[in-house]
Amino acid sequence: MDSTIYFKKVANQWDMMREDFFSEAVREKAFSIAAVKEGQLVADIGSGTGFITEGLIQKGLDVIAVDRSDEMLDQMRHKFKDNEGVDYRQGEAENLPIDKDTVDYALANMYLHHVDDPLAAIKEMVRILKPGGKLVLTDLDEHNYEFLKLEHHDRWMGFKREAIRQWLLDAGLKNIGIDCAGGNCCATSSCGCTSASISIFVAYGEK
Repeated sequence: MDSTIYFKKVANQWDMMREDFFSEAVREKAFSIAAVKEGQLVADIGSGTGFITEGLIQKGLDVIAVDRSDEMLDQMRHKFKDNEGVDYRQGEAENLPIDKDTVDYALANMYLHHVDDPLAAIKEMVRILKPGGKLVLTDLDEHNYEFLKLEHHDRWMGFKREAIRQWLLDAGLKNIGIDCAGGNCCATSSCGCTSASISIFVAYGEK
C-alpha cells in the first residue's frame, strides 16, 4: 500500500486520528512564526482534511488547499462547505497547481516526511510565494520508529534540522530559522507494543 492508497483508506477517520498525533499548539506556533494577517492568501500544502486551513479560516485568511488525495479534499469540502474562502486543488509535491508569485504564505504541516524529494517540494513552495512571502514547515525531528513507515507509510523518518536549514538555503530563502514547535507527535503501533513520542520542529524562511 502506498501513501495515496493509505490516505484514501483513512480519510474519513483522519480528524480523530490526527488528535493523537499533534495538537493545535503546533498550528498556532506556525501561525505566529508566519505572522499571518487577515485578508491575505495562504497555500496549505498537504492540507489533509484541513487542520491548518481551519485555523486560517478562523483568522480571516483565504486559503488554497492542496493535497494529492481527492478523498482528503472531499472531507474538507464537506467540513467547510459554508466557507467561500477556500480553493481546493489536487496536486503533487513537485508540481503544485498554483502559479508562481501567488501566495503570501505557504504552510506545510506534517507534509514533508511523506514526499519523495523534500528539496524539490520546498523549491515548489518557494516558487508559489510572492516576493517577501514566508514559508513555514512543521514536521518531525529525526527518529527511529520503523512502525511509522510500515503502518502510516511515512517516506522519511523525520529530518535533521541541519538538513532542513540547508534545503531552505538551497531553495533561495533568507531570514531562515528553525525552532521547537512546542509539542510532540505521539503514536502507538497497531500491535500496541511500541509507542512513539517525537519532537516537532518549525522551520521558516522568507523569499
